[in-house]
Amino acid sequence: MSKTITVIPGDGIGPDIIESVTAILDKAGCGFTYEYAEAGLIALEKHGELLPASTLEAIARNGIALKGPLTTPVGGGFTSINVTLRKQFGLYANVRPVVSFKGTKARYEDIDIITIRENTEGMYSGIGQTTKEDGSEAEAVSRVTRVGCERIVRFAFETARRENRKKVTAVHKANILKTTSGMFLAVAREIAKEYEDIQFEEMIVDAACMKLVMNPENFDVIVTTNLFGDILSDLCAGLVGGLGMAPGANIGADCAIFEAVHGSAPDIAGMNLANPSAIILGAIQMLEHLGMQKEAKNILNALRDVIESGDRTTADLGGSHGTTDFTQAIIDRL
Repeated sequence: MSKTITVIPGDGIGPDIIESVTAILDKAGCGFTYEYAEAGLIALEKHGELLPASTLEAIARNGIALKGPLTTPVGGGFTSINVTLRKQFGLYANVRPVVSFKGTKARYEDIDIITIRENTEGMYSGIGQTTKEDGSEAEAVSRVTRVGCERIVRFAFETARRENRKKVTAVHKANILKTTSGMFLAVAREIAKEYEDIQFEEMIVDAACMKLVMNPENFDVIVTTNLFGDILSDLCAGLVGGLGMAPGANIGADCAIFEAVHGSAPDIAGMNLANPSAIILGAIQMLEHLGMQKEAKNILNALRDVIESGDRTTADLGGSHGTTDFTQAIIDRL
């Protein structure tokens, strides 16, 4: 019986890279049925809202979604679509792996780091955002819960154990943010004691940034709060060549959404120029989540070989080909 997944092409280059990844999934014999849904600017134009109820229903019904980049208009009171999705479906864990690929223009060669970021609390929860009428003061509230901290730290240790990782680094700012970051660190220390097979270290966020640039090979699994995780995961993407090589998973108890974390790049939309690697890597995460390890490995090997050999690669990977040629190079290997 085929599995139905919700596919959200999104904005800008989204439809181009989604077309690429579904062709690859089909060639790899994944046997998915796709239920397409709209979100972002295209949904706003058609339905008058960024995230139509029908899209939310499709995600809830299938429990798995693969989405291209979505654009939230700046200003005008629009809430981030990604934040809305995380809240709506309780997607508390944001999983951002970065791995080195030979053939990319990265500064490092042996990076293999997973950043696990709490996705629903902290500075991004959107609570208490006020600005004085005269514009003299602005305020935002950061709130974390013990349940939220426990859930994300345990998720990180379970991920480390499942993937035979050696170390979990809890990144915090408890020396200054003594309440919120302090709670996160205290909970991380408690839970670490339950996982004696995995090394645990704690690191202040500014030191972590420095050490990631100087000695990234010393990191394995990073777990942290929302704001720090957003920043660190992009830093880690920079270690492997940029956001074009960075996928992300948003995972909750009943639902998971997999994505390319880069933007919609409207300047090259529809021009057959986009590198689909990030959404392909997001789809590999999805396959692993679904227990389809064989298909995941086959696609990863094909992608790795295309990039390493420079066969029909896109401009950002040093080549001169477009999305469709790059996709075909992967399909040829499958």
